[in-house]
Amino acid sequence: MYLYNSLTHKKELFQPNSPDIVKMYTCGPTVYHYAHIGNLRTYIMEDVLEKALRYTGYNVKRVMNITDVGHLASDADTGEDKMLKGAKRENKTVMQIAQYYTDAFFEDCRKLNIKIPDVVEPATNCIDAYIEMVQKLLDTGKAYLSGGNVYFDTSTLEQYYVFNDHDEEDLAVGVREGVEEDTNKKNRNDFVLWFTKSKFEDQALKWDSPWGVGYPGWHIECSCISMKHLGEDLDIHCGGIDNAFPHHTNEIAQSESFLGHKWCNYWFHVHHLNTDTGKMSKSKGEFLTVSLLEQKGYDPMAYRLFCLQSHYRRNLVFSWENLDNAVIAYDKLIARIAALKEDGPVDQDAFNQLKDRFVNALNGDLNTSVAVTAMYDVLKAKTNDATKLAALRDFDQVLCLNLLEAAEKLQKKQAQEAAEQSDPEIDALVAARTEAKKAKNFAEADRIRDELRARGIEIIDTPQGTKWRKV
Repeated sequence: MYLYNSLTHKKELFQPNSPDIVKMYTCGPTVYHYAHIGNLRTYIMEDVLEKALRYTGYNVKRVMNITDVGHLASDADTGEDKMLKGAKRENKTVMQIAQYYTDAFFEDCRKLNIKIPDVVEPATNCIDAYIEMVQKLLDTGKAYLSGGNVYFDTSTLEQYYVFNDHDEEDLAVGVREGVEEDTNKKNRNDFVLWFTKSKFEDQALKWDSPWGVGYPGWHIECSCISMKHLGEDLDIHCGGIDNAFPHHTNEIAQSESFLGHKWCNYWFHVHHLNTDTGKMSKSKGEFLTVSLLEQKGYDPMAYRLFCLQSHYRRNLVFSWENLDNAVIAYDKLIARIAALKEDGPVDQDAFNQLKDRFVNALNGDLNTSVAVTAMYDVLKAKTNDATKLAALRDFDQVLCLNLLEAAEKLQKKQAQEAAEQSDPEIDALVAARTEAKKAKNFAEADRIRDELRARGIEIIDTPQGTKWRKV
């Protein structure tokens, strides 16, 4: 499998450190609000990556954090804690907010067929690990105390901007527009490892530490949770492209300074879901959730297909028209699958040829748009239906679009409708009306039509013949 490595800016042959297991880490949600569909695009593509690795023969251990403390409103370690902000908004405790939105996140994952990682660890579970890492960074001169907080000293690094597709001057402050610079820092790029009681006195969650009562910075949690469950070397780290700086940049800085060696080999970043006004964001107020899509009548699988139709390294533009097109495509796809019949043995040679196209798409930097095309190629293939169904069932281990389940549901619905349309007495009246029309006895034809209408039956004349339905 070839994957684009954000760290080297090129596609590379994926080679895990161990042939026995792929160690995969995913940045999880900050559970202060519902995940919007832009967030969930990232989790869908990470889900496809994990399933593609398993599908092509790898054993994968995937770990994800839940940020329930320490993620401040600014990427520059300033501003209000997002968890505290959520608690104030809803008049609940921070932990009540964390549990509610963690459950909501996993319910969204269920609806979108996103597999729950093998290990899910809340940040609040690992306070001792953060303290251990911070203490070693202080002992080795990689961190310093200032203004009551512990900061990582980026001047100790040979290179800080490891994702060097960013302009260093633009990132020098490491803050978003309108955010004040922290004057406690020696260098503008330095970031907080541990906050003490000297800052944000209303912080809800605090722990004892050698530097005073406080709480961890956001960036340190992913480093420690990854090391706790995956050890000192990591094969692949995933997240949204907006996490590359400063979050992932800071993870690399503190992790490699703590370990004394390279930490992660491959970085997998999913690009933004945009609207006509730019990137979808909670900070802008109104945002779209899976539940809102459902309320508007959209099947979550249509949104998953919408995401799969585009490559993960391309910004995807959301509009209702684009989603409607995905719905049409999904419904037509399921209808075509529902028309297939188990008509004999699987043609193994044909199956293998179809599978090769699908695997090549996955191995070509997880090209899901080509993988979706390979799925449509199955329907057009010159082979029997049993082979097509076997291929579609196989591919859906990765695509997870509920292809066969949705097709079976449609078949049952169609059978029920056909049964409802089968009524010998009504059929006889419709036939009599047809004969009356042929004999130009229009009065009799109209009488029969009116009788049927009175019984709640609508007559539909088509080029293929007369049909009827209950209304």
